[in-house]
Amino acid sequence: MSAGTVVVGGGLAAAHTISTLRDHGYADPITLIGEEQELPYERPALSKDYLLGKTGELQVHDAGWYADHQVDVRTGVRATAVDRDAHLVRVGSELIPYEDLVLATGARPRLLPIPGADRPGVHTLRTRADSDRLREALDRDERWVIIGGGWIGLEVAAAAIAHGRVVTVLEHASLPLQRVLGDRLGRYFLDLHLGNGVDLRTGSEVRAIERSGPGLRVHASDGSIDADTVVMAVGAAPNTELAAGLAVDNGIVVDRQLRTADPHVLAAGDVATADNTALGRALRVEHWDNAIRQGRLAARTILGTGDEYDWQPYFFTDQYDLGMEYVGHGTPGDQVLIRGSLLSGEFIAFWADGERITAAMNVNLWDVNSELRGLVGRSVPAARLTDIHVPLTDL
Repeated sequence: MSAGTVVVGGGLAAAHTISTLRDHGYADPITLIGEEQELPYERPALSKDYLLGKTGELQVHDAGWYADHQVDVRTGVRATAVDRDAHLVRVGSELIPYEDLVLATGARPRLLPIPGADRPGVHTLRTRADSDRLREALDRDERWVIIGGGWIGLEVAAAAIAHGRVVTVLEHASLPLQRVLGDRLGRYFLDLHLGNGVDLRTGSEVRAIERSGPGLRVHASDGSIDADTVVMAVGAAPNTELAAGLAVDNGIVVDRQLRTADPHVLAAGDVATADNTALGRALRVEHWDNAIRQGRLAARTILGTGDEYDWQPYFFTDQYDLGMEYVGHGTPGDQVLIRGSLLSGEFIAFWADGERITAAMNVNLWDVNSELRGLVGRSVPAARLTDIHVPLTDL
């Protein structure tokens, strides 16, 4: 009998690898190894509804599902090494055999290399336990400083404002989300947070965090701020430690079917730098949709279906009364075209390289993202893109 598949990870990519294998009749053993005590769960709500106390349901499948589908679940344990010659994963003193190994180990929050980054009261957000600690702080602490004006930082800022807290965001770049959205939409999100009462400071270089009485003091290039809670949201580093001997380039390097140079070792989700055939380049994506799709693709690769990583990246956010979806992979240098009015709070933004659409974003307009996905990669004149009288289906 085959040794089956071992999946290392506790997130969406791991869960969807396993469920897709079983849904497609895979009968060999499956072992799940997760470092957290939790069964695999969804993470986007950790900085949104879960943090706000609006939902407690995060698990992809409950324990009964794994039992019913004959999955050997090992949670609260850490895989420390892989012997690729012998096809073995080390967990403590145990060696677990595999025919195929899926590394869905995700990423860990980065810390700035500054004094005080690891002080008590300085939080990061990656796990349910992290979000639980922040939720307790929301009920207790008045003054919040958030370091980093990316998606996580801004979503936590919105949650803290919703709890009536005093919030300062320190962003190193000249605009929040500038690297992803460019200047025009970066200003839009800056104004959104300023309008909701956030002291959002751009061009701010954080230099140290020190204890100050019962709280903390954050020293930055534009002054010092006292805080009860500090959240460091400055990106994430992929967990590539199990890829010893394999190529790593901002993630575990895999091909269009998510295989590493070792055909029996795959990587999926936040940890994978994968060959995206839709974009013609390698890409590492840290978002919900990609983790689900790559988990499914990893399973289909093991099943031998021949599928490839051929979809456009997608992500979403909810901040205050703004909800948005983004599909594609624009660059800050692309032209930004607006369909509708920024002032209305309901619009579609397109990123274009010449006439070729590289990305699109719908803000407070729903049931249009599938049409936008179909437009990405096509060439459409700017005048037609921005003409609200031309239906999206006719572009």
